[in-house]
Amino acid sequence: MKAEFWLERWQRNEIGFHQEEINAHLQDYWGSLQLPAGAEVFVPLCGKSRDMLWLRAQGHRVLGVELSPLAVEDFFLENELKPQVRSHGAFDSWSCDGVTLLCGDFFELEPADLKEVAAVYDRASLVALPPEMRTEYARHLHKVLPARVPMLLVTMDYEQAEMDGPPFSVSADEVQRLYAGHYDIARLYTHDVLSENARFRERGLTRLDEVVFHLQP
Repeated sequence: MKAEFWLERWQRNEIGFHQEEINAHLQDYWGSLQLPAGAEVFVPLCGKSRDMLWLRAQGHRVLGVELSPLAVEDFFLENELKPQVRSHGAFDSWSCDGVTLLCGDFFELEPADLKEVAAVYDRASLVALPPEMRTEYARHLHKVLPARVPMLLVTMDYEQAEMDGPPFSVSADEVQRLYAGHYDIARLYTHDVLSENARFRERGLTRLDEVVFHLQP
């Protein structure tokens, strides 16, 4: 899956993955990471997620990375924020009121870009990637993060043969394969949400589990 796929999705406004509401799992389980006030949270492949505003309201600084300039611009416009925009290595950095979005390719990140990150919130990254990219994603994430950074990870688990992604199915076994070498993995929540998602029933799914993991170094 190439960068052009996601750039075109934003250009055509095909962004069914975007949630207008703050993610309930973030609100319910973020406290399990026990971060101090002021800690910086990294949100990979962030889109224009309003979850970042919630994290900021908890007293955290927020650092996101997003490929689409349209998504980055929309985040600030829709939330009536006036960012400062500057060049930052391979990225354009948009910053306002404790929220910084790096516009560019996740795989161009360097450790220096994330040197102050104290935690990761991943609701939309891992499930956005096909299987052949998820190993590379997890490897690069570990490479660029500081040591001992916990993560709140939200995934979807369904019969992949029933529907083409994205969002892709990511099983608990795969989470173990990708992350067990660096993290203790605790499953916090599993629930079948298919009855609440008509568009996925229409695409042929017979089960759709949302799963929340706490990854602790």
